[in-house]
Amino acid sequence: MLKKIFIKVVFLAIILVAMNFIYAKWFYERDIQEHSPIINFVREIPENTDLLYIGESSNTTYRESDEDKRTIAEFIGDYYPELNTNHITKPGSHAGIYKVLLNKVPKESQIQTLIVTLNLRSFNAQWIYSDLETPLQKSLVLLKPYPPLFNRFLLSFKSYDIASDEERRRQYNKKWLDDEFEMPHDFPYKNVAEWDYGMATSGMFEQSKIELACHYIKGYGFQIDLKNNPRIKDFDDIVALAKERNWNLVFNLLAENTQKADELVGEDLIFMMNQNTEKLIKYYENKGVTVINNLNSVEDEQFIDQDWTTEHYAEKGRKAVAKNVAVGLKKWHADLFESSK
Repeated sequence: MLKKIFIKVVFLAIILVAMNFIYAKWFYERDIQEHSPIINFVREIPENTDLLYIGESSNTTYRESDEDKRTIAEFIGDYYPELNTNHITKPGSHAGIYKVLLNKVPKESQIQTLIVTLNLRSFNAQWIYSDLETPLQKSLVLLKPYPPLFNRFLLSFKSYDIASDEERRRQYNKKWLDDEFEMPHDFPYKNVAEWDYGMATSGMFEQSKIELACHYIKGYGFQIDLKNNPRIKDFDDIVALAKERNWNLVFNLLAENTQKADELVGEDLIFMMNQNTEKLIKYYENKGVTVINNLNSVEDEQFIDQDWTTEHYAEKGRKAVAKNVAVGLKKWHADLFESSK
């Protein structure tokens, strides 16, 4: 009986190996292009890349009136003309996406320095439970570190984070109620939900400004939990990967419109933004990561979107962020730095 079972198990294993081989050779790439074309961002990286920048739409968005519409990554490259600088840009993405893509970079790559966008808003509840998360997670299934056929089964059985838009809204609304503020002074609101309601009914501004102020509260009115926020785990995984690949690692903490936040909401929101920034810098510098603090580096006028909270900058803003990052890279590439930019 045991012999028969063993033979059947071996036979089944042979069939599965054969099926995986057939699928990988003739069908996998077709499915990749249909369901996970995100991998093409990695495949398009030139082999001779020295500096690799990875981020979301903040890297590529520009104002139509900009004379120079190039990316933040390209402006960084201007300071190091002898190094080959390239970028991976996936709009709407975050560290959870970056880490999967970076794991797909060939191990024989000559990358010396990796620059990773660290977006403060990506730690908030509304982004963590964004309605973009389901399609993003679906796009990663075929890229998991398992046999291609097994990944295809995972995709067929929808083994990824799936939730309706309504479910996502319930998730972040619950987070806004559950996470209570810890402030060093008396504060009239105990959570985002109360603060948002207080602003919405305050009558402080005209309606359009009140709505924008509420967006700022929901976008930045949080205090990062270093133990439980999923973005921390994502960035930690990137730190581990960079160490494994022997890459110099830089986190580019993006500029936020602190001038507008102060104007519409005030010093309590600025306190939280600065507190989160300091917390992230301390945490990752203790892990040996160079963190470039661009939080206050871009003035209000340089933010393209004036009716929403984004990290989309006009030319001067992109150049300011790029310059700060480029100066930080002198830690490893000082002899190749050209300052006349």
